[in-house]
Amino acid sequence: MADHNHGDMEIETQEKTFDGFVKATTWSVVVIFAILILMAMFIS
Repeated sequence: MADHNHGDMEIETQEKTFDGFVKATTWSVVVIFAILILMAMFIS
């Protein structure tokens, strides 16, 4: 079995992916709220 040292794994790619996911999720929520606000203003 290979030796494993805690904290030696290269995680730069995973960090970039997670940052992209968080940004995409944040922008999606902002856009959804904007759409809901516009719908509330114009439909009612």
